[in-house]
Amino acid sequence: MKTLNTIIALAIFTIALIPTTLRAQEEDSTPEATFNFSGTVDTYFRASFTEDPVAPGTSFANLNGFALGMANFIVSYEGEKSGFVADVVFGPRGSDAVFGSVGNSSELVNQLYAYYNIADGVTVTMGNFNTFLGYEVISPAANFNYSTSYMFSYGPFSHTGLKFDFELAEDISLMLGVFNQTDETEANYSRYTAFGAQLGLYGQYINFLGGKDYAQIDYTGGFDLGDSFFLGINATSATLSGDTGFAGVALYPQLTASDSFAIGLRGEFFSETDGFGALVSEGDADNFSLTLTGSYTSGNFMFKPELRIDSASSEIFAISPTKTSDSLASFVMAMIYSF
Repeated sequence: MKTLNTIIALAIFTIALIPTTLRAQEEDSTPEATFNFSGTVDTYFRASFTEDPVAPGTSFANLNGFALGMANFIVSYEGEKSGFVADVVFGPRGSDAVFGSVGNSSELVNQLYAYYNIADGVTVTMGNFNTFLGYEVISPAANFNYSTSYMFSYGPFSHTGLKFDFELAEDISLMLGVFNQTDETEANYSRYTAFGAQLGLYGQYINFLGGKDYAQIDYTGGFDLGDSFFLGINATSATLSGDTGFAGVALYPQLTASDSFAIGLRGEFFSETDGFGALVSEGDADNFSLTLTGSYTSGNFMFKPELRIDSASSEIFAISPTKTSDSLASFVMAMIYSF
């Protein structure tokens, strides 16, 4: 009888433990929240084959001789349903990246946003985040070429606003957002409202950014044409109040020669109408550029030698105190460390 009572007591105790055990298993299966610290540091040497040191009219890598890029520090937290990213930059490249910032965030905040997973496949994000348009980005470690394209330089760098990301199916996504004026990162000082959308289809992206008197449509994608050969593609067109605007297309063939070395070419045709930007103050201008970049990687370290040739439809390069030219050849050698 005593033995039977003992067996019954053990059975009751075991049954009572089942919910606790199941809860413990569920807790173990819940993804742990992660706190990360990452970033990049980059520096470079640039020279042009002209009497006066002159750079192409694109962002970054535009200083002479031995020059500084930026230090980029990113703190992020990813919980089960929510998280944040705080991304600050220091140095000339960082200042150029956040040129639209004013006040306390001037020359400092590259990204600052929080997000929440409303449901499976639906995420809402609010704050300041880098643009969804274009093939190239601000981070030097994420671009194959060290110097940047005209399309990247003329297009938006970042947005401050609210966006919703939807995972519609495997490899199909949709983003919808409302933002401040492009690159006006701290607050809506100009009282301008922009709208953005992105449709992702199997690694190809169609992007739209629009607002009063402005509309830009952009395609970004690429294809693996072999085990070691990739072809990236970017095309964009933007109009501002009538005929003023810009358009361009670029191809990015990249060949991986080994685990540590790759070589890539960017061929870009860019057109500016009615004096939209830096090429000409008025009228139209075209520019074709070829950028050949080698990329050697060892752990977190990257070394990138680069030769670039620009050819324009007008003499936009000041090659000496008294001469201008419609072409420019320049050389860049960059070192990048990621952590």
